Amino acid sequence: MTMGKKSKAAAAVAVTVAAAASLALGTGAASAYSGGAHGAVFVQTDGVNGNAVVAYSRSADGELRQSGVYRTGGLGGVLDGSAVDHLASQGSLTYDRAHGLLYTVNAGSDTVTVFAVHGDRLVRRQVVPSGGDFPVGVAVHGDLVYVLNALGGGSVQGFRNVRGSLVKVDAWHRSLGLDPAATPQFTHTPGQVAFTPDGSALVVTTKAGANTIDVFPVGRSGIAARPVVTPTPGAVPFGFTFDARGRLVVTEAGTNSVATFRVGADLRLTKVSEVATGQAATCWIVRDGGHVYASNAGSGTLSGLRVGADGTLTAAGTTATGAGTVDADVSSDGRFLYAQTGKEGGVDEFRVNQDGSLTGLGSVVVPDAVGGEGIAAS
Repeated sequence: MTMGKKSKAAAAVAVTVAAAASLALGTGAASAYSGGAHGAVFVQTDGVNGNAVVAYSRSADGELRQSGVYRTGGLGGVLDGSAVDHLASQGSLTYDRAHGLLYTVNAGSDTVTVFAVHGDRLVRRQVVPSGGDFPVGVAVHGDLVYVLNALGGGSVQGFRNVRGSLVKVDAWHRSLGLDPAATPQFTHTPGQVAFTPDGSALVVTTKAGANTIDVFPVGRSGIAARPVVTPTPGAVPFGFTFDARGRLVVTEAGTNSVATFRVGADLRLTKVSEVATGQAATCWIVRDGGHVYASNAGSGTLSGLRVGADGTLTAAGTTATGAGTVDADVSSDGRFLYAQTGKEGGVDEFRVNQDGSLTGLGSVVVPDAVGGEGIAAS
């Protein structure tokens, strides 16, 4: 479900004009609730008629209360073949804690919106072209920002953060070389982009498009012209995070597994451990200390796994969620986990116990967010 460039641009302008009155100061439709906030959670709706970020304040016990709805000035999008995961990606809403900024993709209008974060309030600062077709993810390290575009064969486009605004660097564009005609789109487009913890490399998963994990070296002049490619035949590598020692922890949707990889000095990956979740559509993953939690969209569950000091994975229990579990994030203090449930467009709230088990706290329904993806917790 994609539009032509002209119609997308016109639609994006229409959305921006329509929102101008309420967003002149970037404050959105905020409620008066301000008491008891101990953090915030932001959720992207991916609305095809107008994308928005819904803000929630987090109480001391981890429960969420809606505090505002902020239009992005762009449009959401839907990849062909998708159901509960319209972007089929991880990291479409990215919190830049160091700069106090929130980046959200507008897949239907090929743009990225930059919000300033003030507690549980947002101020829209900028809407910029993504440098490609159908943006689905954003990676941040220091002043470097890279956007992952899913269609047209896939690409990454680099930007520099200059005093809180994104400046596109034309020379920092790299094609991923995927087949633009491969179907269905939601399985044959790239899954995630993120920097390694030290910022020395940029990692991209290609899902079934190529069944590879691509690692681009990062230097003063941006990323290298070509990545170091690690083939993962049949694995369909999707979402990923990093453990405490910088190893890559990846969901493998093709085998419904989670695997750890050591990143070599030459940026080649060596598999360390792999554990099957026993669930369906294992695609997203988030880390909290020594545990990771994989979202299983087809089962409506979260799979917990312990990550050993040597990178070995051990299953640590399965927790039920609402239907269509997709993207998830953990509060900055590590006490709470929030998982999006794409079928109803909700967020399930969990307390993370000392042993890594999860205790359900409740859930909220996000306005107009069925099938939406993108969540970020402070």
